[in-house]
Amino acid sequence: MNKTLKITAAAALVGLMAFAAAGCGGGDKKAAKGPKDTLKVGVTNFADSLEPTDNYFGWVLMRYGLGECITKLDREMKVVPWLSDKWEIGSDKLTWTFHINDKATFSNGKKVTGEIVAQSFQRTFAKAPRAKSMFQVEYIKGEGQNVVIKTVKPVPNLPGMLGDPLFIVIDTTVNEKERDYRKMGPICTGPYAVKSFTKAKAIMTRNEHYWDGPVPFKTVEIPSIDDPNTRAMALQKGEIDVAVNIAAGDLALFKNKDKFNISEIASLRDILGRVNVRKERPLGDPRVRHALMKCMDRETYAKSLLKDTFFPGAPLMPPSTDYDYKNLYAANPDKYDVEAAKKLLAEAGWKDTNGDGYVDKDGKNLELDCILYTSRAELPIYAEATQASAKAIGMKINLKPVDYNILDKLTREGQYDISVCNTLTMSSGDAEVFVNMYLATGQEQNGSGYSNPEYDALSQKLAVEFDPAKRREIIIEMQKIHLKDASMIVWGHPKTNMVSNKSVVGADIQPCDFYWVTKDFKPAQ
Repeated sequence: MNKTLKITAAAALVGLMAFAAAGCGGGDKKAAKGPKDTLKVGVTNFADSLEPTDNYFGWVLMRYGLGECITKLDREMKVVPWLSDKWEIGSDKLTWTFHINDKATFSNGKKVTGEIVAQSFQRTFAKAPRAKSMFQVEYIKGEGQNVVIKTVKPVPNLPGMLGDPLFIVIDTTVNEKERDYRKMGPICTGPYAVKSFTKAKAIMTRNEHYWDGPVPFKTVEIPSIDDPNTRAMALQKGEIDVAVNIAAGDLALFKNKDKFNISEIASLRDILGRVNVRKERPLGDPRVRHALMKCMDRETYAKSLLKDTFFPGAPLMPPSTDYDYKNLYAANPDKYDVEAAKKLLAEAGWKDTNGDGYVDKDGKNLELDCILYTSRAELPIYAEATQASAKAIGMKINLKPVDYNILDKLTREGQYDISVCNTLTMSSGDAEVFVNMYLATGQEQNGSGYSNPEYDALSQKLAVEFDPAKRREIIIEMQKIHLKDASMIVWGHPKTNMVSNKSVVGADIQPCDFYWVTKDFKPAQ
């Protein structure tokens, strides 16, 4: 077992005992004073740059209060206006017209027009393959304060998709040769603008031209603190004012309501293990996949290892969404059953012929390479638990920590057996993007080799269905196929949290975690 992972998991489970001995909720007294001009927020950061069309780096622009889209998701995950104040779809079910709020301005003071928004979207489609995988357009054009989008096929959830940070609106009239988008980011419309950015730390300043109300802080500093225990320590010491996603074992340190506020909700996230189902890999045999699923005691993982801060997984969609989690979980064919798992391996020809404790076939042990990143405390916990569970049925799992962006590359290239990640299931007010991106044939994020004609047929049906009730039923049917095929490990569904000291008010976590630093964060009076 990897020593570094073992230490990380143990620390997340036990908590920082030194803090407890010093007195829970101690904190730096200076941190409780206000009002003040500078807000400090400790986060994890996976972005190498602020170019929104690279990878998923647009998320960072939105999370840091820099960029905004024409729509957003409210606390009930409904699509609501943002830079666009209204929209309509034509009778052809293809042509959408979005009206841009007349008050909206960029951080350089320039007005946001339909033409600039259209150019921003055109740039996104030209530079980001993921945009084309979400929907395809016949044209995008600006007409005064309107932006008109005609899609190639009906896209029922287009307003929600345009709320994805990939479609952050930028001022395309700014010369990219004069402004380095990777280091300074594009000119956007959010409450804050970039002063400096590195992967280790971002510093933002107040957008003096912000269009949607007063901006509370003059400066926002965002250090990247990938280790969750270090984030907890920094908040305890008063080195930061807000920490995003404190580990389960450390939340008790902040229960003192006179000094800290804990904002916690059921999240829209999955802890996933994408499995490589190519025929030449061990998990290409469905019997081996089902054996792996059956050896995992996901209820115990959630209850004991993660201290009831997770729901056990199996369906694709978490219980915080309206996609029949309860019934799908009850019908899961791969409930914890070690003996059934061993039987499946034997049927697949995997037996321990040399007495080393691991099953083998054709002279080779059954070994799986599991890649993961460790900046989220739960990932090594789940990975190590699964490693131990797999050993009990004679399966060996090698844990290989990698950087997030390396993990994404290795996963797309198929250089893994299990790829562990924490991912958002609803980024557009609807599950369509999520249920497609890892499992539908030909999708950019489908690096597993999984392909099922029945699943793809439902995906195509979903793409043109406008009725919400029928869309829900299609997504439920797609989840049933996922369970039948053991297409992907879903370990669990986390709660999410944001913890702040008393120098800040309004630091509340939202269901969709695009929105971290917002204009609603204010200094305490």
